[in-house]
Amino acid sequence: MSTNRYDFNFQENSRKRSAARLLYVSSAKYGGDWHSTPHTHSCSELFYVTGGTGKFLIEDQSYPVSADDLIIVNPGVEHTEQGVNASPLEYIVLGIEGLELSGIREEKESHYCIVNFRGMKDNIRFYLKNMLAEIEAKSPGYEIICSSLMEILSIYLTRQTDFSTTLAPVRRKASHLCAAVRRYIDSHYKENINLDLLASMNHVNKFYMVHAFTEEYGISPISYMIGIRIEEARHLLKNDDYSLALISRMLGFSSPSYFSQSFKKFEHISPGEYRKRCKQEAAKRADTP
Repeated sequence: MSTNRYDFNFQENSRKRSAARLLYVSSAKYGGDWHSTPHTHSCSELFYVTGGTGKFLIEDQSYPVSADDLIIVNPGVEHTEQGVNASPLEYIVLGIEGLELSGIREEKESHYCIVNFRGMKDNIRFYLKNMLAEIEAKSPGYEIICSSLMEILSIYLTRQTDFSTTLAPVRRKASHLCAAVRRYIDSHYKENINLDLLASMNHVNKFYMVHAFTEEYGISPISYMIGIRIEEARHLLKNDDYSLALISRMLGFSSPSYFSQSFKKFEHISPGEYRKRCKQEAAKRADTP
């Protein structure tokens, strides 16, 4: 009889389990008829392409992706995916709170990366499919199994990537969330935005989101949005002859009266009075030799 024994040589940093939390797992299939919209999340997202071809748009850069590509996107990084009708893009996506890419490659910051796992696709697909099966069945202990599978996948990433990166704990999760919310408001303030929409897009509780945003910027998300609208309204009132009703619609206010009420709250003067004052000041400047 022969026996082989292998002892574990634990490193200090390997004794602690990851503090990351798996928020969601989903599978998707998109063709060219689906119109994607760039968006951000407060958590990291890991996309594993299981079939088809398409493109991944990350911060205005386009990257072709195909089977067994893994795309990792840090919190607050704008991204979206695009499929084609001829070969619909299929993938599994994980939302992970508490982890993000932390290393730096020589030529660019590693707030996202794309790695191909074709050489070990059987292992990766096995873990992902088991994770999907567990979270769908929700049998006792499924959370522990899914979290363990997520940690295994993160280790494979560390081994496979040619980036000098690892997945590391996020030190300021709330800041990433707040930055994502603020970035979305900055780009979409003319649209119908509410707290439920902002919270749903970032996969967080809306009360936590409001608290974190207010703590970070000293103003609530909705007040911040209205402030941007009022700033744009000042420009329109000063430089254009649009009616108050039209400006109200252009800037996403539900009614002219709500626009006037909001403007007066921020500026301590009505929109009509502000426009009149601007015209008077312009006339004085014109009369000044």
